Amino acid sequence: MRASGVGPSWLWSAASLPIAATTRREFKSHSKSPPTIAVGKAITAFSSAAAIDDYSNCASYGRREIIFVSTIPFFLNPNESLEGYRANAAEDGSLIKEGVRKVLSKGKAAGVLRLVFHDAGTFEIDENAGGMNGSIVYELDRSENAGLQKPLKILEKAKAEVDRIQPVSWADMIAVAGAEAVSVCGGPNITVQLGRIDSMVPDPEGKLPQESLDASGLKECFQRKGFSTQELVALSGAHTLGSKGFGDPTVFDNSYFKILLHKPWLSSAGMPSMIGLPSDRALVEDDECLRWITKYANDQNLFFQDFKNVYIKLVNTGARWKPSL
Repeated sequence: MRASGVGPSWLWSAASLPIAATTRREFKSHSKSPPTIAVGKAITAFSSAAAIDDYSNCASYGRREIIFVSTIPFFLNPNESLEGYRANAAEDGSLIKEGVRKVLSKGKAAGVLRLVFHDAGTFEIDENAGGMNGSIVYELDRSENAGLQKPLKILEKAKAEVDRIQPVSWADMIAVAGAEAVSVCGGPNITVQLGRIDSMVPDPEGKLPQESLDASGLKECFQRKGFSTQELVALSGAHTLGSKGFGDPTVFDNSYFKILLHKPWLSSAGMPSMIGLPSDRALVEDDECLRWITKYANDQNLFFQDFKNVYIKLVNTGARWKPSL
């Protein structure tokens, strides 16, 4: 079971569990000042130097005393302990959301969502590399990541505030921020699993989908990342946010698909020709993609549900996770 934030299996460090912070166990010692061990803490604290000496002499007494140090409070009722983890997990997820909401506005949402796609979009199945790992912080000088310094700087403020209470990885921070960007603009509410571990090095270059790809190239690219044609089309719907010309730039809805069906770039007028990327326009020329574009144009609820599911899949791809319980 993976460690998660908004979910039952989030593995906190033992020191963060309320019971571990307050429960102490005393063990018999040959010293008048016995050593004490804080169960659930990574560091064993002895009450005096004499106690340390006596403890080190335990072996000479034929191991008559055995001190068991646990990083998990096993003496708890298992159900009570699990409920504690769940409560802390929910608090952690709420903490990140609150931090993001303080710095995120509708006008900044598109940039934050793009940050998610560029961090997670480097994943490829065969190489088992890239993905949602926070490596984007080392990749801002790449041409495909131009303009992402600003949304990252926005999240830096939120992350600093959250870190003062409970450290959070960049991967988790970005994944949650993208979900909040969708929500604040009227899109579906997305619960993001937490517990990702950050990469300490940049991902390989040249792994993001190219804007110039045709539909066939896009499908092949996304297939290498583990996504179907339907998921490709649903993810592309994120372009409804921002300045690509698909409706209100600060409203997350199904306008992207409705406008694709009308192909306004074919108009003789100047501005419609600026709508969308070449890869957006390519989708509507492919029969398989067109079926999903039509479905989402006619049913916003279906688009919201499918986008929610594929977003969760996107931010989990390539992620390395904290150990499970």
